[in-house]
Amino acid sequence: MLRLIVFIVIFAVFLAFIVLNLENKCDISFGFKTFNEVPVFLSALSSFALGMLVTVPLLLTRGKKREKPEKPEKPKRSKKAKVSEVPDEMVKENSPYGID
Repeated sequence: MLRLIVFIVIFAVFLAFIVLNLENKCDISFGFKTFNEVPVFLSALSSFALGMLVTVPLLLTRGKKREKPEKPEKPKRSKKAKVSEVPDEMVKENSPYGID
C-alpha cells in the first residue's frame, strides 16, 4: 500500500512539472541537427531517461568486477619452544643451557 502511495505522489510531481511547463519551449542542437520549439518537459524527461539507460548497464558491469579475490591465509606464528619441547637432536651436550 505504501509503494502505491509513493508511486502516486511521484507521478503527481511529474504531472505538475509537465502542466506547469507546457508553454515553455526550447531549441535543442546536436551540432548537425537543431530541433526548434521542443517543450521543456520533454527535453528534461528524455535527458533523465537517457541518463538511466546509460547508468544502469555501467552499474551492472561494475558490480561484477568488484568481487574481491580471496586473500591467502597468513601462516600462523609458532610459539617459542620451551627447553622441554626441543627435540633431542637439537640439544648439544656442550651448551650450559642445553640448546644453541
